[in-house]
Amino acid sequence: MPFSIDFLDDGRVLEWEATADGAVATEHEDYSPRFYVAARDPDSDLDLTTLQSVYDQHPDVVATEMVARRPGFRRDEEPVLAVDVAHIDRVTPLARQACQLSAYPVGDLACFNVDFSREFRYCLETGADPTPASELSTLRLSVPVTETSNDVYEELSVAGDTVTGSPTDILTAVQGALDEHDPDVLVCSTGEIVPTLYEMATDAGVDDFSLSRWPDVDYQQLASRSTYSSYGRVGHSPARYNVPGRAIIDESNTFFYGETNLDGVLDLVSRSKKPVQELAWASIGNVLTAIQICEAHDRGVLVPWNSWRHEFFKPMGTLHDADRGGFIFAPEVGLHENVHELDFSSLYPNIICTRNVSPDVIRCSCHSDRDDVPGLGYSICEDRGYLVDVLQPIIDARDEIKAAIRREKERDDPDEDRLAELEGRSGALKWILVACFGYQGFSNAKFGRIECHEAINAFAREILLTAKQRLEAGGWRVVHGIVDSIWVTPDPDVDDDDREDLETLAAEITECVEIRLEHEAHYDWVAFVPQRESDAGALTKYFGKVAGDDDFKIRGIEARQRSTPPFIEDVQRDCLDQLDATRSPDAVLGRLERAIDELQAGTVAVERLVERNRVSKPLEGYSQNTQNVAALKRAREQDLAVHPGQDIEYVVVDDEKSSRDRVALAHEEIETYDASYYETQLVRAVESVLSPLGWGRTDIRRELSGERGAVLTSFGASNELL
Repeated sequence: MPFSIDFLDDGRVLEWEATADGAVATEHEDYSPRFYVAARDPDSDLDLTTLQSVYDQHPDVVATEMVARRPGFRRDEEPVLAVDVAHIDRVTPLARQACQLSAYPVGDLACFNVDFSREFRYCLETGADPTPASELSTLRLSVPVTETSNDVYEELSVAGDTVTGSPTDILTAVQGALDEHDPDVLVCSTGEIVPTLYEMATDAGVDDFSLSRWPDVDYQQLASRSTYSSYGRVGHSPARYNVPGRAIIDESNTFFYGETNLDGVLDLVSRSKKPVQELAWASIGNVLTAIQICEAHDRGVLVPWNSWRHEFFKPMGTLHDADRGGFIFAPEVGLHENVHELDFSSLYPNIICTRNVSPDVIRCSCHSDRDDVPGLGYSICEDRGYLVDVLQPIIDARDEIKAAIRREKERDDPDEDRLAELEGRSGALKWILVACFGYQGFSNAKFGRIECHEAINAFAREILLTAKQRLEAGGWRVVHGIVDSIWVTPDPDVDDDDREDLETLAAEITECVEIRLEHEAHYDWVAFVPQRESDAGALTKYFGKVAGDDDFKIRGIEARQRSTPPFIEDVQRDCLDQLDATRSPDAVLGRLERAIDELQAGTVAVERLVERNRVSKPLEGYSQNTQNVAALKRAREQDLAVHPGQDIEYVVVDDEKSSRDRVALAHEEIETYDASYYETQLVRAVESVLSPLGWGRTDIRRELSGERGAVLTSFGASNELL
């Protein structure tokens, strides 16, 4: 069970297995990666033997053969050309040459199993299980932001201990930690630590420094850094490095390790066949695709290199009906008391599994006369779709893990390590389930299909409408509903004796729609926030006091936004406490006034005013002198590299300026801040708290300046502002 797999330049492969006594390497010299070539059209009479004879003469090809495989879930087995390659780096170039070598027109041929990541390909083709057999040991290396652009580090943290001094001192400390811990996993704050340490060793004449467990290879660069755009959001992918015998987790380039923990990563390793290092840098969609590829492989289905699925023909009316999202019931702006939140458990994944929604069975030709999808007229074949086999084990596993978490928390002395493990695994599976729906509509998804995306939404709308109607018939009033959640409060027009029990109603709805409707939370009160420039309710902005608890559930407002400075967040949360205790805008405004006094007096610590914003483009790409531009100018002045897609942290020191002096970077020595700017941010945050009660920014400003004439009175049992 190799936890890490290395590919050497001479074609050898090293499998590293973790044992109680350290990692053990096994060499393999006979591994030949394979890709396939087939006719794109299943009815084509293309002769692949000519291409086979050309490939047989190619120096990078080990062997070829004609084999029977399925080029798609909707195609039967047919002869395809299998090409075994001498080295893993030659798979993609050889696949690109298929049309050139065969002289067939572009579009007549299709290549399969081409663009797999290296370690994943190896595990898929050899049947190796990358799940570690023993617990993996880790060592963390990190550098402060001021060192990230330096060719020589003057400060480095090794296993939590800060080391400063000459390059030799730092290299000695790193090598000593490696020798002492012999880690299987290097957790680095940035992957650039790897090449920088080797450059430092070369310049300092330290010949015996090595991060590697293999004597002949120090490190390899697997990919260069790049900037990309996804759904309108700019991201940055740092360069990736490999150290033989150790998996590298780059904290600046990992989603699952950052959102969960190593236990969450390892759970997905066992399901996707992507070893630790590849799983750590992979996106949600990348891991979901890997799990789907494993299922396809088990069914003898090849994986297309480029997606070419056409959209089935639809009448104009069907296009109109299908082009809708999930269920939305606009929130009633205001503060509502005694509110219950009900959620459907993993609604979209469960729709896929209970309704058999899968790309290989949607709109099947064998049941084209059926109307299985509500409102769209799509048929769904009775054969079990492959996507069901992908998701059902994940749904079941997460349900079991969540049950184990509840049991552990109910113990008198919960095991915190066990809880961390379970919560990490649950979180990792949650993200896969969250992505499975949207990925069906993703144009580059290997096996997605837009008709699946449309069908899932159609089923979801029907399910939520069914739940809404039954809850209202049972004496409950719906105050908000979105996608898979409904918020209800007792209908004042229905007598308590006539109102049906909520748990009983939820059980009845569960049985009706075949997906569990869970009672998520009971709130003493919930406030739904209006849109900034409208009286309509914002769909995802609300806050509420959990009944019988000291906690608030907060969504969408400043305290949940990643860019909000800690001071603003703390004041907003204090305002929620005041609103809960008094139901009085007066008390909230009193907290705001005290916060403004702190700002004006200059007593707020500057580290509590740090903003964190994502950079969307290079410095030269900005046309306006924004705060981000000022921060980027300061970073450039200090030789700090900040790429599009990365975050930059700063404190606003003079917002009236447009130069680099408008802000100061978080790591600088900051002596002052722009109190007026942060006061505006405070008022905006307090507006989010008071806007459900009818208070806007203008009202708050007037009250602060003593110009508001109306007398404030607290909320009473009638829940009305008098």
